[in-house]
Amino acid sequence: MPAWPGGPCPACGDHMPEKLIHCQNCRALLNPDLEVDPAPVPEFAPLPELESMIDAPAKGYFVKCPACERELRIGRQYRGMRLACKFCAATFQFDPSAADGRYVAFQVVCPHCDRELRASWKYLNLKVICKHCNVRLRLIDPTEAELRAGEPEGKATS
Repeated sequence: MPAWPGGPCPACGDHMPEKLIHCQNCRALLNPDLEVDPAPVPEFAPLPELESMIDAPAKGYFVKCPACERELRIGRQYRGMRLACKFCAATFQFDPSAADGRYVAFQVVCPHCDRELRASWKYLNLKVICKHCNVRLRLIDPTEAELRAGEPEGKATS
């Protein structure tokens, strides 16, 4: 089949340059040897979205000293131990499971970007988004993290 040689459009009569397939004005097919492709457009079928979630266990706690009320950052490995405040040297038993109001927040490390996040207790066991990398996380209970110690950290759940 020869290419369009140029000349007036058979539909609208406007002059069209050579080697075109459609008229630039009316979009009519210029070469009568070409046919419109009858291929059907496939039907749109949305794919199901999977919500992946990474468990992020607590790595430490933010605790108020019972004597001076200053905030201390304590690692979870010190649970159940008797500790001394670095500001006033008062000693206290470190038990984050006690609901006495001294435990302000907890610390997690995002398994995706390895950056620290400070989270209030109200976000415990909830699905959140890391403010640094936008990965979906589930901040799990520190005692639940101890129970999962046998499983690999950062396990993806759905």
